[in-house]
Amino acid sequence: MLTLFYAPGACSMASHIVLEEGGEKYQPQRMDLAKGEQKTAEYIKIHPLGRVPALKLDDGSPLTENTAILPYLGKRFGLWPADPLKEARALSIVGFFATSVHPAHGHIGRPERYTEDKTAFPGIQAMAKKSFHGYLQQIDAMYAGREWLSDKYSVLDPYALVFYNWGKRRELPVADLAHYTAAKERMLKRPAVQRVLADEGVKL
Repeated sequence: MLTLFYAPGACSMASHIVLEEGGEKYQPQRMDLAKGEQKTAEYIKIHPLGRVPALKLDDGSPLTENTAILPYLGKRFGLWPADPLKEARALSIVGFFATSVHPAHGHIGRPERYTEDKTAFPGIQAMAKKSFHGYLQQIDAMYAGREWLSDKYSVLDPYALVFYNWGKRRELPVADLAHYTAAKERMLKRPAVQRVLADEGVKL
């Protein structure tokens, strides 16, 4: 049985939704990041960087990073493109989310990771917020004229929902992103999404 290590409202929400969509019994393991549960010696053995998500596989071995976990779960549950070119495009989107969108948000919340000069924090945060908003606008354009980011619902859409939630949390005008907001509304109609948002205390 799979075990998901997740934290409410974190990027692990994507994997959490996909596991609920999959229908298999799994073990959800909520982590309290504020209490530092992700930094314990026991958890560091699972995820050396002390972050979420982490997935303990059926054989007990760990898998980390959304770039690996989401394609794996997508293939396991039929939420990943089978066509080689469509798969490549899906990987491109996962890469964009993981290496551009997520880090931009990280600069808003954790500027201390990028400089020891506290006087630089406001400038880093302001530029990061501007960049993050720009990436959300790109995602909005990606949803234009289509229901889902791939030909059908896939792991890409729960991943995109994470950033919509973060944008709302940062008080960015996400409601003005018409295509992205419409995709969010479609997501909210899915029972698996409803269960995860209720569990994690996320209100969209």
